[in-house]
Amino acid sequence: MRALTYISSVALLSGWAFGQPATAPPAFDIADIHGSPRSASPRPVMAGGFLRAGRYELRQATMVDLIKTAYSVDDDKVQGGPSWLETDRFDVVAKAPPTTSTENIKLMLQALLADRFKLVVHADTKPLSVFVLSLGKGKPKLKEADSSAAPGCQGVPQTPQPGVVPYQVVACHGETMAVLADLLPRMANAYVTSAVVDSTGLKGTWDFELKWTGRGQLAAAGPDGITIFDAIDKQLGLKLEPQKVPQTVVVVDSVNQKPTPNPPEVTTRLPPPAPAEFEVADIKPSLPGANQMIMMQNSRLDIKGLSLKDLITVGWNLDNTPDMLAPGPKFLDSSHFDVLAKVTTNGPANAPQIDESDLRLMLKALLIDRFKIVTHYEDRPMTAYTLVAAKPKLQKADPSNRTRWKEGPAPASKDPRDANPVLGRLVTCTNMTMAQFADLLQAIAPGYIHSPVLDATGIEGAYDFTFNFSGIGQLQGGGGRNGDAGPSGAGASASDPNGAVSLFDALSKQLGLKLEAQKRPLPVLVIDHIEEKPTDN
Repeated sequence: MRALTYISSVALLSGWAFGQPATAPPAFDIADIHGSPRSASPRPVMAGGFLRAGRYELRQATMVDLIKTAYSVDDDKVQGGPSWLETDRFDVVAKAPPTTSTENIKLMLQALLADRFKLVVHADTKPLSVFVLSLGKGKPKLKEADSSAAPGCQGVPQTPQPGVVPYQVVACHGETMAVLADLLPRMANAYVTSAVVDSTGLKGTWDFELKWTGRGQLAAAGPDGITIFDAIDKQLGLKLEPQKVPQTVVVVDSVNQKPTPNPPEVTTRLPPPAPAEFEVADIKPSLPGANQMIMMQNSRLDIKGLSLKDLITVGWNLDNTPDMLAPGPKFLDSSHFDVLAKVTTNGPANAPQIDESDLRLMLKALLIDRFKIVTHYEDRPMTAYTLVAAKPKLQKADPSNRTRWKEGPAPASKDPRDANPVLGRLVTCTNMTMAQFADLLQAIAPGYIHSPVLDATGIEGAYDFTFNFSGIGQLQGGGGRNGDAGPSGAGASASDPNGAVSLFDALSKQLGLKLEAQKRPLPVLVIDHIEEKPTDN
């Protein structure tokens, strides 16, 4: 499995519009709101948020996503509201003048939520668990920005070496400490499990590089491993520590689960979507032994050394569900290609960029065109997991909490991973039914589970629970895939040589639940036709 890195600088806006303004707020000309179709990804994330040619889109957005976008806040700062705020997803397509400012787009979104969902919110101040970025004991180890370099942060690919755990490296040029604070929860979310507050007091822009070991690889790295906290201390001369800090929050007073109906003329008045295609694209065979790399950033896609099968899983958004691609010709695995493609925005430097979901769609269109791919979906019998009850150890949920899961400990709880790095995964679930939990397991543990999980526990109601396990790469005894080495195979061994605990054992011993491998029909992508070589560039 490969993680797709998408790092960008985000400018946070201030100035919330609460209460009734003296004049009518700006509003979209017309808007379409509907429930999102089920995503091919087991862990969908909001996409869009840009105005292009008068068309504004948000896709796969929860109500928390919509509120945080409208009011420019982190999702942890959206407080209160009903349990579904982080589970139900919506697509929003709206029309606005092409020259509308970002500030006015947010005001328009606020007005749309109030009109169509009857959303009522107010601002408040509450102590929240956050990480605070502050000065260390000595001088900061930062360089003043080189004005000749383009500002931004991006991942630095590492050359794999036998027996060496690679570092995660991010290089930033011309960035502020506020931007670093905003990026940290996304760059190192296994460590930084909540928002970061910048209290360094450092002004201006800086050049710096940050190198750390992923939490799940700390045990394997041994003395060469370094946490994000130690990296920030030793490499930047700064501190990153958890604290409770008063924060301005958006409190949801009331909101409807279903929006009011769309206007009947919405389909004819909305601007058409931009074509899902690259302006420039080059596909060529990879050099023998080339390292694999995927970079999706801004309006550019750079892929090296991927097999044709891997390219299809990326384009069809099957990265975490590779079993949902039916076997095809042998050359799908043996033929490797480099892809370099770019979208020409033909706009100013600050024009909206293309997001990852758009790049995937463009890659899919490119592959279909250049390899003459024809596909269809069909149900086929597959081995997949079913969640069943053994001896449940679950605590009834507090119904006032929202349904959600997150990586990391519950508020005001210690992180057991600090004492035992080999148990690199810690998952906290709140107000969650077993049906919801089964549906999320593929997103929670994609290395273990490559197809949807069915709930057969028979357990009613919602629960709060936490469980701790080892990443698939930490199991020396193997991991298991869809029953090949599943709950009764090597991947479930309770005595892994390095003390690692599989997902299966964690569910069984900590929650009293069990994953059983069973055959059942599942929709898979079938390739009807594909050429071994692409058409000429």
